[in-house]
Amino acid sequence: MEQKDGLKKTLTPFMLWGLGVGYVISGMYFGWNLGLEKGGTLGMAIATVAIMIMYVTFSFSYAELACAIPKAGGVFDYANTALGKNIGFIAGIAQMVEFIFAPPAIAFAIGAYFNAFFPQVPILTSAIAVYFIFTALNVYGVKAAASFEVIITVLAVGELLLFSGITLPKFRAENLVHNNFPNGWSGVFAAIPFAIWFFLGIEGVANVAEETKNPQRDISKGFGWGIFTLVVLCVLVFIATIGIGGWEAIVYKNGKSGETSDSPLPLALSMITGDNHLMYHLLITVGLFGLVASFHGLVLAAGRSTYEMGRVKSIPAILGKISPKFQTPANALIGNMVIGIIALLSGKTAEIIIISVFGALTLYIISMVSVMILRKNKPEMERPFKTPVYPLFPIIALIISCVSFIAMLIYNLKLGLIYSGIVLGIFLLYKIFKKADQ
Repeated sequence: MEQKDGLKKTLTPFMLWGLGVGYVISGMYFGWNLGLEKGGTLGMAIATVAIMIMYVTFSFSYAELACAIPKAGGVFDYANTALGKNIGFIAGIAQMVEFIFAPPAIAFAIGAYFNAFFPQVPILTSAIAVYFIFTALNVYGVKAAASFEVIITVLAVGELLLFSGITLPKFRAENLVHNNFPNGWSGVFAAIPFAIWFFLGIEGVANVAEETKNPQRDISKGFGWGIFTLVVLCVLVFIATIGIGGWEAIVYKNGKSGETSDSPLPLALSMITGDNHLMYHLLITVGLFGLVASFHGLVLAAGRSTYEMGRVKSIPAILGKISPKFQTPANALIGNMVIGIIALLSGKTAEIIIISVFGALTLYIISMVSVMILRKNKPEMERPFKTPVYPLFPIIALIISCVSFIAMLIYNLKLGLIYSGIVLGIFLLYKIFKKADQ
């Protein structure tokens, strides 16, 4: 049955797969290659394998929470139940930081794509226009938004498979071993945020639980199929791009040193086809779908996490109102868009990505603790899906998340302090206003 006073239940397992992969897939297209500058092929590979293990163990552990507590707030609701309102609030803010700060970076990349084809259109203009278009689509309805997401995700996955089919026959193993560990183990830790960018956002599947037809059964399928697809694509893209001409060729615009590029796939493909070939232009054009899929999907997930916190009045209640006409969290979506555009105007794309990753790692740490606390304190809770190999999976995810957070603090101390300031500042405001209300 559809909820008359809440969110519509329209999503199927296939739509959940499309959302899960779509949230993440832009990470295959840009950003990850900058980790190669830090760690080389081997350093980035070690970081990526560790992060891959973290995401596989995290996804199956998080699916247990999402099936047991199928609410739009995701980790906000899970931590509230397991650890109390204060930790729940911090988890909710961390989730909002992740989902609200990742889209501006992707919007900037979409704007850069359009600017390459239409130089007369400024990057910022396109990026802001994209915000308005996809916020409007999400306000209109989740079924339309999710259907669109599935279509562009399928196109983006197809494009990556086609790219791999063209590049892998030209693969040369010596390109993987050339200068492959330039900065030793310090390079591995410095590459971690870029390895996370490969998978960032898969947890957004949990935030549409209230709009899923059978969340207790279908959420685990969405997570499982999604993470399997992403692991396969990550391995293919990593090997295919570096195997063409070595890691320097897909990091630097001139192939040796100097200015870095956010376009590793086009750089690799141009070494095979040249940059005037029909296939090159076709793949570059279709590549835009990967960016749009992630941007649109994260806007959708961000709207749900903000809505849930507004609904329970942890943030201004107006953000927790459902549009009576569309039955979508319109106010939350519009509020997130305003913050996203302000972040866009800062022009600090790389810094915005790192702050988003800090939010994600906080979410992972708190949610894995929540899984174990709920198993201990609420053994009678109905769990339609249980984490396999418990407690090993949540423990592995927790350890790698903590090590990643510490490593990111060491290499990005200023941004870590800014992130901590955002979370603690909002938490203090929350406590002050809550006290005033009592």
